[in-house]
Amino acid sequence: MTTTTQPVAVATGPAGSASRGPWRRVGQQLWARGSARFGLIAVGVLVLAAALAGPLSALGGWSPEEFDKRAVDAYLGGMPRGDFGGISTRHWLGVEPITGRDLFARVLHGGQGSLLIAFSATAVVVVAGTLAGIAAGYFGGRTDAVLSRLMDLTMSFPSLIFMIAMMSVAKDVNRILLITLVIGLFTWPGIARVVRGQTLSLKHREYVEAARVGGARSWRILTREILPNVSGPVIAYTTLLIPGMIATEAALSYLGVGVRPPTPSWGQMIAESIAHYETDPTYFLIPTAFLFLAVLAFTLLGDALRDILDPRGARS
Repeated sequence: MTTTTQPVAVATGPAGSASRGPWRRVGQQLWARGSARFGLIAVGVLVLAAALAGPLSALGGWSPEEFDKRAVDAYLGGMPRGDFGGISTRHWLGVEPITGRDLFARVLHGGQGSLLIAFSATAVVVVAGTLAGIAAGYFGGRTDAVLSRLMDLTMSFPSLIFMIAMMSVAKDVNRILLITLVIGLFTWPGIARVVRGQTLSLKHREYVEAARVGGARSWRILTREILPNVSGPVIAYTTLLIPGMIATEAALSYLGVGVRPPTPSWGQMIAESIAHYETDPTYFLIPTAFLFLAVLAFTLLGDALRDILDPRGARS
């Protein structure tokens, strides 16, 4: 009985301590775990560094205009201008071996694109999957049958192959928007199944039946009773989606069907560095390290949130 009343108190309680208390406890439990604390700090640093890529690059003398000019010059095959060399006071992580672009500036701008696509695609997946899962679980019948078959059909496709094919044939479109929609198209059934299962277990609970008997409309029951009670698993699942999105975007860019130059991306940087691995391994290791850190940090944070917000689901 306690598991049915506690989430309702969080969702319908006053806007004061009742709504803040549980999330404060979640924050305290996250901070108490060493791995979660590392993930939280690393995620914060990566997101802040990507958001402030322009000002941080300028600290090394690389204004956004100069960085963009060098990127376009490299893409068009123009000769790079400026000094070359390894790690120095001007080039904190060194430079690219051919173009002379600053690696610190480029890896920060690459993080902007990679994280923007990951967050955007995750938002699309969470919204579409949550709506579909709640509708299938609550209304049942033909709605559940149609949506469940659509989930099965989507998950049966070899998603990466179809993503590569769709990205290869698309021309003259916004690549970031296209990647976001393509990834979302093949990823939403996972969270939809989670939400559907949670909704099926909730729709016959006492407080839902009481709201239904009291004459509450379906949309009110869904938004006031069902949705707040599935928010814990959804938040945990969302955090675990982000590292997969980062890796998927990097794979598409590595294969040459993701973002196009001169727009930087970690996957694109890794692909370009392969030809210079023996002579300049730093060029390969730096974007790889940032990609690895991002995936690891979000995974550790997501695992901890899953254990805290959905402990029974984690055990099963």
